[in-house]
Amino acid sequence: MDTRVVKKKLGLKDRYAAMTRGLGWETTYQAMDKVFPYDKYEGIKVHDWDQWQDPFRLTMDAYWKYQGEKEKKLYAVIEAFAQNNGQLGISDARYVNALKLFIQGVTPLEYYAHRGFAHIGRQFTGEGARVAAQMQSIDELRHYQTETHALSHYNKYFNGLHHSNHWFDRVWYLSVPKSFFEDAITGGPFEFLVAVSFSFEYVLTNLLFVPFMSGAAHNGDMSTVTFGFSAQSDESRHMTLGIECIKFLLEQDPANVPIVQKWIDKWFWRGYRLLTLVAMMQDYMLPKRVMSWKEAWEMYAEQNGGALFKDLARYGIREPKGWKDACEGKDHISHQAWNTFYNYSGAAAFHTWVPTDEEMDWLAEKYPTSFDQLYRPRLEFYRERQQAGQRFYNKTLPMLCNTCQIPMLFTEPGDATKISYRESDWRGNKHHFCSDHCKEIFDDEPEKYVQSWLPVHQIYQGHCFDPGTDPTAEGFDPLLAVLKHYQLEIGRDNLDFEGSEDQKNFAAWRGDVVQGEKS
Repeated sequence: MDTRVVKKKLGLKDRYAAMTRGLGWETTYQAMDKVFPYDKYEGIKVHDWDQWQDPFRLTMDAYWKYQGEKEKKLYAVIEAFAQNNGQLGISDARYVNALKLFIQGVTPLEYYAHRGFAHIGRQFTGEGARVAAQMQSIDELRHYQTETHALSHYNKYFNGLHHSNHWFDRVWYLSVPKSFFEDAITGGPFEFLVAVSFSFEYVLTNLLFVPFMSGAAHNGDMSTVTFGFSAQSDESRHMTLGIECIKFLLEQDPANVPIVQKWIDKWFWRGYRLLTLVAMMQDYMLPKRVMSWKEAWEMYAEQNGGALFKDLARYGIREPKGWKDACEGKDHISHQAWNTFYNYSGAAAFHTWVPTDEEMDWLAEKYPTSFDQLYRPRLEFYRERQQAGQRFYNKTLPMLCNTCQIPMLFTEPGDATKISYRESDWRGNKHHFCSDHCKEIFDDEPEKYVQSWLPVHQIYQGHCFDPGTDPTAEGFDPLLAVLKHYQLEIGRDNLDFEGSEDQKNFAAWRGDVVQGEKS
């Protein structure tokens, strides 16, 4: 009788190796370079893919168990929030406008990230990197789903959430986040990793998730807090992937250093410009504020990011070119963005308003060198006009930066009284930019950026009207035609918060008296 052999259970490290590198093989009837053509053409040199390390060593079976437990807890909270009419416990109906901007401009990016990581998970020759990218792809799809489910509850009670996917492909301000990810996805696999895993996930993502989720908690929104914390544990792995990616590339070959530095310069600035929307949300759209954008920037960018780039200096990497301008901009970008949206809220799928005196005092305290001097007088003037029955809505179309696609609202470094304009001539056409850094990005790849879908250009060319629209008809209003194309409900989804349906409904549900309706 044969002696029974007891199989030794693999340890975590060996099991991870078996479930990642152990699943790979060298191709025979086709060359490896033909099977994986995309990890060569960017000029990045990889000599030994086995040097790629995933500190978490998470296998797929452990991943599903871990995520399944998180799903149970998440959906239990979401269900309890809905059953207990949690929407009535938020601090102020104005807060929901931050959720509107989140589901319009942030949630679709999770799906873009899912697609991007699924793509590069097929393109890397190294098995470890492929598995890490594929696992993050699943994470991002889950984030898109959980955010959609959590915020869908508010769609039952508030306007401005009903066509977020439709708006993402059409509405002018949503081309800012959309263009960021389309720019990244249309780069090579290593550039995508630097753009999303490093520059966005590692350097900048805490500026989105940590202060905003804390703000949600302070404003009584436990549904949003729960999906934020559920996603944040994934973000820690994503950040680790980002820094591992950078160090792996830098250690493989010295020739990779200038390529990676160029990408860091580009994607730090593109990510920083994208976070303008987050700065505005944090300073102006949270009735109960946790910290200012300036404080968040100093904590999560200047301190954490500054330490990171000092660490990377040993590889020959310096801080991004736009770092100093970004650090100066912390005093201005949230105020400048809110001013723009206040003016153009007739064409936005959320409400805007003038902050109260108490809120302006808070802003003055947080921005002692800029708010009272530059921004309070403007807001007080807007309030005077509104109270006189002359609330202003700008019906013109703003010039957009050809790179970041944000309206030309930013000011010159060192002079916050002067709008920053840059331009480049390329093949007989003039292109406009909001900064030296956006201009430099365009000038490096003009063939790519001249293909940008710029909403203002598309509107002027008549591409944002429903089929059958006749612009020559008597009394034709192009703005109304564009809003119809957006499927934006005029007077419900847009315009000022004061007097809005959201304000009146929330006050009626809570038994409050709306300002202006007091006896």
